[in-house]
Amino acid sequence: MTALSALRQADCRAEMHLAEIPAPARLAPFAVALSAEVFEPSTAGHGSLHGPAAAALAEARTLGHNEDELATGRFILLHDPQGSDLWKGTFRIVTYIRAQLDAAMGNDQMLGSVAWTWLLDALRENEARYSEAGGTATRMLSQSFGSLQKRAETIDIELRASWTPDGPDVRAHLEAWSDMVCTFAGLPPLPEGVTALPLRRRN
Repeated sequence: MTALSALRQADCRAEMHLAEIPAPARLAPFAVALSAEVFEPSTAGHGSLHGPAAAALAEARTLGHNEDELATGRFILLHDPQGSDLWKGTFRIVTYIRAQLDAAMGNDQMLGSVAWTWLLDALRENEARYSEAGGTATRMLSQSFGSLQKRAETIDIELRASWTPDGPDVRAHLEAWSDMVCTFAGLPPLPEGVTALPLRRRN
């Protein structure tokens, strides 16, 4: 099974809007990149839009009309047939996930550790074998001033991570990442023993 066919066969969660995007250049001889967005149920009904409808939705998001977005992410699969001493293999997965939380939850000092644990748990539960995993969790405070001062403070949690899959069969890795994006969005069902993040409150 090739890596690309494995990605196509991945069974990702229906709540997640997944699309192929241009892969970053210069990171590896070969690469494929996917983007994901999770929206509240009120907008999840859009499904896979095409033509003018898709263009209109994309324009609305560009203009900042994306208040129903719960989480966003990127999944990049890199391949170097010659192998990499840094990766300890010929493939490398690089991911990014971001979600906005209530300020109270975002101030939890353990939030970064919890986010990293969720990633490892998702890989294990999907039986995605890997090595050389590393990552960074960041909390970003957003405060509004002037005419926007009535907006409540919010905190974004951002997880950037990478790992080396055990071979080209990366289907389970994409499925694990899909679970992670939805976990960040606070959507059930969740892996046993995992608690959903409280969603950002909207006025």
